[in-house]
Amino acid sequence: MSETSSQNPAFWKDCRDPIILTVVGGAIDTIGFIALFGFFTAHVTGNLVLAGAAWIKGGAGIWIKLAAIPLFIMTVALTKFLIDHSSAKHKTLTYLFIAEALFLTAFMAAGLFFEPFKDADNIGVAITGGLGLIALAIRNTSSKTLIKHISPSTMMTGNTTQLGIDLSHYVRHRSAEHKKALIKSLSIVLGFVFGAFAGAYLYVQLDFWSVAFFIIPVLYLAFLASQQRFKTPEK
Repeated sequence: MSETSSQNPAFWKDCRDPIILTVVGGAIDTIGFIALFGFFTAHVTGNLVLAGAAWIKGGAGIWIKLAAIPLFIMTVALTKFLIDHSSAKHKTLTYLFIAEALFLTAFMAAGLFFEPFKDADNIGVAITGGLGLIALAIRNTSSKTLIKHISPSTMMTGNTTQLGIDLSHYVRHRSAEHKKALIKSLSIVLGFVFGAFAGAYLYVQLDFWSVAFFIIPVLYLAFLASQQRFKTPEK
């Protein structure tokens, strides 16, 4: 019993932050996809694929999906500029999580204001989707800079690949190190899957109010960052 109790805190210490991040990432991307005619708030390359498919096969909303790319890039560039000109990295990360929460709140408010969405080319779809995209562009910038020791939390291709690699390592050599790596990568993928299903279910039940359930964890992460829970890559 003492061994189990010592393992559980270690697991939560290692996996808490990635799990929370991936749950939110999966949920917001899914909510945006369902509500906004297949618009991705985090997986922006998906918008390019869908825009290309709509251009060939016919369909609405191409301009919104294409406009997502420069908006994402500009948000990342501005966020990186602010990071580069900050001295206290843990305070900067706190502010970035707060900014993400604010834009998610705006995403929720815009969705509630503009619904029902009946046309994929509607300006309301562009505004709502853009606000959600800015929130997760800020997150993605943080993931590439201040918390790059944590696996990406909005796109699972790399994480799923890592899960397969860790599984292969563990099957070949069942060491404690390989087991820890496998559990960590598995928890990240499962966190995203859980977030996607939770976001879909809550959206069907509560409409854009569902976003509120995922703003709270982001604010919690802001609190953790303010307490220097996250270590910068330089440390």
